[in-house]
Amino acid sequence: MQNLLSIITFLPLFAALILAVFLRGQDEVAKKNAKWVALVATSATFLFSLFLITGFDPSNTDFQFVEERAWLLGLTYKMGVDGISVLFVMLTTFLMPLVILSCWNVTDRVKEYMIALLVLESLMLGVFCALDLILFYLFFEAGLIPMFLIIGIWGGANRIYASFKFFLYTFLGSVLMLVAMIAMYVDAGTTDIPTLLNHNFSSGTLSVAGFQIVGGVQTLLWIAFFASFAVKMPMWPVHTWLPDAHVQAPTAGSVVLAAILLKMGGYGFLRFSLPMFPVASDLLAPLVFWLSAIAIVYTSLVALAQHDMKKLIAYSSVAHMGYVTMGIFTANQQGVDGAIFQMISHGFISGALFLCVGVIYDRMHTREIDAYGGLVNRMPAYALVFMFFTMANVGLPGTSGFVGEFLTLVGIFQVNTWVALVATSGVILSASYALWLYRRVVMGDLIKESLRTITDMTTRERAIFAPLIFMTLLLGVYPAPVLDVIGPSVANLVEGYHIAVDAYEPMTELATHTAEGDH
Repeated sequence: MQNLLSIITFLPLFAALILAVFLRGQDEVAKKNAKWVALVATSATFLFSLFLITGFDPSNTDFQFVEERAWLLGLTYKMGVDGISVLFVMLTTFLMPLVILSCWNVTDRVKEYMIALLVLESLMLGVFCALDLILFYLFFEAGLIPMFLIIGIWGGANRIYASFKFFLYTFLGSVLMLVAMIAMYVDAGTTDIPTLLNHNFSSGTLSVAGFQIVGGVQTLLWIAFFASFAVKMPMWPVHTWLPDAHVQAPTAGSVVLAAILLKMGGYGFLRFSLPMFPVASDLLAPLVFWLSAIAIVYTSLVALAQHDMKKLIAYSSVAHMGYVTMGIFTANQQGVDGAIFQMISHGFISGALFLCVGVIYDRMHTREIDAYGGLVNRMPAYALVFMFFTMANVGLPGTSGFVGEFLTLVGIFQVNTWVALVATSGVILSASYALWLYRRVVMGDLIKESLRTITDMTTRERAIFAPLIFMTLLLGVYPAPVLDVIGPSVANLVEGYHIAVDAYEPMTELATHTAEGDH
């Protein structure tokens, strides 16, 4: 199908335009129509994406479904997917109809809410499909705007502070990335991502203001991109915007933020940092390893001290993203496979956990852990679903959470056993905070009067969780649907990375011997 990626990317935006232009009024009928238009649009986008995945050839490591045409000011509109990006497109289109369904009880500014979510979906899909630096940057940055509005308008009591903190953190990090992109264009003479993947950026030692920068231009570019992607993940210590954003965001905003938006950072590392700046990635990998290990342990301990359910799950997300960054920079097949698998799995599991919080928040209008207890007596179906995703978040074998963590730990063990040892302790800590949360909220006697009339999940809520449970179980017992798609592209990425790094090491040794000879 011609222009399939453009159809998938811009169909939600087209639906948002229809809502903005043609839907009038704020009565109940108009609100219901807005929700139905958004649900039909996101569902249609998912159906189109099925053509993408069924027509995708995993054995071909080149970009597929490529679209290229002249754009504005001499820029090129170029879209395409490979084995690394195609699954992020599928994750986005799979989750968005469920996100729209989770908003069915929203009554405030419904049309605007649906428009914000539809625009956000288009921008997220654009990030994963863009094959031009400028196009990527526009999608990457523009995605901040609808999420800023979702938190700032439909969020909690402290929503203005959280929305501005989210915007400023992520925007400031991206400014350095823009400077780096301009430098890349000056160096390579193009903004075409496939061309840049094969461009050799200088890695010779560079002297700047009296400082010797090992890795040269590559190191400077790597740091600039790292500033943006590390905030987006987010990595410790630039993670502090995430708990605030999650706590204040509405349920749909939290689901999208945790399940999809955070993955843009990891995708950026895989698309830019590793293949374009391999020497710098190799030199700075130990820094990433230890930042990731600290994130896993530190944020897990912080999670244990939380009283707000959303904040606890938010810190859990930071810890799980620590496994992702650690796996990516191992630059071996198991580590990178595990990192991508972890991101896909985390999309299902973390999204479901925030939906679990949303179910009881809709009924009790509080996220305080102490406000609950004994829900199993009134909500047995909810207790079962919450238990399933709690176990998946811990990494129980048989769930997708186990496969991703296991592969990343295998990958890091081959590179640095000390980091692997520290990171493995995160598995124990995650069980501690997850089971502590579950026991406090669900188990025990129902002693609080306010909970005696609480009702179990509705049919709509069960329908939302059903596909998430299915995917978490499927990938837990049969991970091949993901690993078979990403495998060849990851192998190609890792091979190119090590060829570049091995070519750099003899140059370093030669320079050392030459210097010794001069003396």
